[in-house]
Amino acid sequence: MADSVYNDSAVITVYHLSSSRSERIVWLLEELGLDYRMEFHSRQPTGAAPPAMKAIHALGKAPIIRDGDAVLAESGAIVDYIVHRHGGGRLALAPDHPAYAAYVYWLHFAEASLMSLMLIALVISRIPEAKESPVRARVLDRMKQMLAFVDGEIAGREYFAGDAFTAADVMMVFPFTTMRRYLDYDLSPYANIGAYLGRIEARPAYRKAMRLAGPDARDPGRTQEPAPTPR
Repeated sequence: MADSVYNDSAVITVYHLSSSRSERIVWLLEELGLDYRMEFHSRQPTGAAPPAMKAIHALGKAPIIRDGDAVLAESGAIVDYIVHRHGGGRLALAPDHPAYAAYVYWLHFAEASLMSLMLIALVISRIPEAKESPVRARVLDRMKQMLAFVDGEIAGREYFAGDAFTAADVMMVFPFTTMRRYLDYDLSPYANIGAYLGRIEARPAYRKAMRLAGPDARDPGRTQEPAPTPR
């Protein structure tokens, strides 16, 4: 919520890493209207997370939240935890809902299928010797197939689970927005994804979350250079 992002008495602390998946968590909390505190961590010049994050969670990767004595990592796990523990099920669909299968599918597809493939493509793009590799060609072809699949699935729908915005959308947007800062790919052939992103970007909670925690956000406590590319 607008007036409590940096309130020390907030229920949840979000340990946000600049230009990372933790933007999802800030967005979700804004959509739910929940109080939270955000602790901003800037990437090192190499693009890695700072050592301070390992003091919070052994892997030192974002996102991380603290809720009382519980410390939780992994964006999908955090999203699921928040909507059920603090959101009263808002932005989730119950198992008996007609669109539950679509909801749970896209909630997990974002990381299990889409981001995993994009990360492979990102690593390959940084290996000069792989430029002409048939492996690179296969990965890029697989990405086109996957984007075409997503584009077809979102056609005629407002959101991934149907007419209602859900946590599945919170998970699905990052690969099409911030991830493109690091993996250069063309979304223009996928008009349905483009129209979907237009609907997302019109949401007040999304706009606020991107101002606070999006790829162009800066640590409010200090002036810094643009976030380096993660390596």
